[in-house]
Amino acid sequence: MSGKSVLKRVDWLTIFIFLMLITIGWVNIYSSTFSDSNSSIFDFNELYGKQLFFIGVSLLAAFIFLSLEAHFYERFSSLLYIITMVLLLGLFLFGKTIAGATSWYDLGFFNLQPSELAKFATALALAKYLSDIQTDIKRTKDQLFALLIILIPALLIIPQPDPGSAIVFLALVFVLFREGFPLFYLGIALLAIIIFITTLMFGTIWVSISLALIIATFLLVKKSSFKVPILPLSLFFIITIVFSLSVNFVFENVFEQRHRDRFSLWLRLEKDPEKLEEIRKTIGYNTYQSEKAIESGGIFGKGFLEGTRTKGDFVPEQHTDYIFSTVGEEWGFAGTATVVILFTILLLRLVHLAERQKSDFSRMYGYGVISILLIHYFINIGMVTGIVPTVGIPLPFFSYGGSALLGFTALLFIFLKLDANRLNEWH
Repeated sequence: MSGKSVLKRVDWLTIFIFLMLITIGWVNIYSSTFSDSNSSIFDFNELYGKQLFFIGVSLLAAFIFLSLEAHFYERFSSLLYIITMVLLLGLFLFGKTIAGATSWYDLGFFNLQPSELAKFATALALAKYLSDIQTDIKRTKDQLFALLIILIPALLIIPQPDPGSAIVFLALVFVLFREGFPLFYLGIALLAIIIFITTLMFGTIWVSISLALIIATFLLVKKSSFKVPILPLSLFFIITIVFSLSVNFVFENVFEQRHRDRFSLWLRLEKDPEKLEEIRKTIGYNTYQSEKAIESGGIFGKGFLEGTRTKGDFVPEQHTDYIFSTVGEEWGFAGTATVVILFTILLLRLVHLAERQKSDFSRMYGYGVISILLIHYFINIGMVTGIVPTVGIPLPFFSYGGSALLGFTALLFIFLKLDANRLNEWH
């Protein structure tokens, strides 16, 4: 497909939203890192200057992604996946440690974070495998292999340690469910999460009593003609209790103290209001300050460069994971609502684009893009506003970081190329 043909067929609404997000993001990065001594916006010694450079590189990369043949991505998806897995493995030998995580390669002028590149590579590899004519998602063997594609990067990232990025890869299971993965597994996963949380909040004894009451109620109200599978039901009860008993062990011996503190704050495990408030101001300092910054913005905010908490550096990592708090303080509810609306429109538009694809590979990759962007969007804003625990992942196209911006740009524009090529696709 010629360059002119791509420009005619590419989805310009998505590109417009992409440009809006990186522009608004840069403005807030500038605000959160600005000081009276700053001079030029092109000062590459400053974070906002570096981000401007990263934006330029990403725009050039977007053009390249659109220029390559669409079949290139499907043909070399496995190779791209292997390369990024090798890069993740290499971190254990050559990685640079920043803020306690060995997640970067020091390239001198630039720190490369391979986990950001692994996101689009994993989405491509998963789409390639699932769209293969020999793959049947109903078969256990194929289900396990698909899960393995998702789990390998997650398992390589967790020891860095970077659990936040690992969670992002697990979001790709939504692609499996979209393509016919049995919902039975989703039910098991949700039940495990519920038991984990309720055990932390109330203990195994109350979980056991509640489960026994639910089973007893079911047996009392069931129809007499319905035969209860006693053995499977008994096994389910035993496995559930054993899992509940393991929760406290995992929480106390596997989780690090910082993770336990965050869960304690999130689930309000501390019952004393005064101690809970103290935890919010110490262990949950970042989120506490972020919430206060957003609250102080009111409806229309304090104005550009007028955020007192932003200028006072009250919120740590405000230019990266907590960039949304700058929007809340300086632009108020109007600004945060605008950002939320832009992301919502982008995600809905991508769902529309994914559903209109003619090839299975393009559709599956499209849903991989949606899954990754959605989990980033939900967790980041939820973390900044105190809805979910702090796990430390950036807001797509918005937070400071060259690797993240390049990775998200690749993720999005590869799909836009596949979409622009849909009229030439065949099953």
